[in-house]
Amino acid sequence: MAARKKAIVNDRTELIEALDAIEKEKQISKDIILEAVENSLLAACKNQYGKSENIRVNIDRDTGAVGVYAEFEVVGDEMVEDDILQIGITEAKLKFDENVEVGDVVRKEVTPKNFGRIAAQKAKQVVVQKIREEERKVLYIQYLEKEREVITGVVQRYSGRNVCIHLGKLDAILLESEQVPGEHFMPTEHIKLYVVEVKDTPKGPRITVSRTHPEFVKRLFEEEVTEIQDGTVEIKSIAREAGSRTKMAVYSENPNVDAVGACVGMNGSRVNAIVDELRGEKIDIINWSESPEILIEHALSPALVTLVDADEEEKTARVIVPEDQLSLAIGKEGQNARLAAKLTGYKIDIKCDR
Repeated sequence: MAARKKAIVNDRTELIEALDAIEKEKQISKDIILEAVENSLLAACKNQYGKSENIRVNIDRDTGAVGVYAEFEVVGDEMVEDDILQIGITEAKLKFDENVEVGDVVRKEVTPKNFGRIAAQKAKQVVVQKIREEERKVLYIQYLEKEREVITGVVQRYSGRNVCIHLGKLDAILLESEQVPGEHFMPTEHIKLYVVEVKDTPKGPRITVSRTHPEFVKRLFEEEVTEIQDGTVEIKSIAREAGSRTKMAVYSENPNVDAVGACVGMNGSRVNAIVDELRGEKIDIINWSESPEILIEHALSPALVTLVDADEEEKTARVIVPEDQLSLAIGKEGQNARLAAKLTGYKIDIKCDR
């Protein structure tokens, strides 16, 4: 008998020690797990006691000792309606405390035999489940902080046309729709990705990543250009056709700072680093202007523009260019004009000046 009691005490002690280790290693609160164990044990008590509204389970946070208690509301002797939930004042004074008063709650220990063993078994189940839940929650919070940022992942394999990417502690799927046309990745290759969204699901965080999102290029410039990081240069607008061309408008309030030059870098070092990451995608960087006429003129570069007539209310613009600049202004399959329209927010009609 003594040996059995010692085994139960050891189980309790081991539980607390195990939870202390989990709290230290995984930053999961011991109290959160013990509270979950108490709730689980309370559910187990329901079968035995029928009514469980007044049953409480308590686990000592230091020793692991488990106690089951029935709580009774103290009422007047003639007011007892349910002797499972209530106790008369006279009986309460005899059984519990002479100083008890009507309205107090008294507690009686009703811990079943072998309940320590049941508690230990339940605790193991709950601990495993709770650790999974808390780890999932911690991962979700960690990756939620990376939402709308650029992260580096390792290519694992292709699954059909989608790519499985390892992100350190989690995996993500780079969908075909979020891949740049023509890009192909090799296993173990390190690639950069834009985190579009992080969702919490029962199976763990689900991360949506992209290499086609316009914000991907913006974040790459923020990483590469210190003047953007410190706020000296601001990216005002960006338009992108992934895999082909991006147009970006930049601005600096400091008259001594060349916003475009800062983004291009010495001998093109900064912009070339981003072009390499984007596998050769062309990037046009222009100066932002509050004047729609000047902005549209810049946006249609490298074409030379003769005249821009913009209607700010209708958000339309009529653009006149020299005849030899018409095809350049429109671009291959209309790309230059299309990107200029996205960048400026204006519907642009281009005509030659003949």
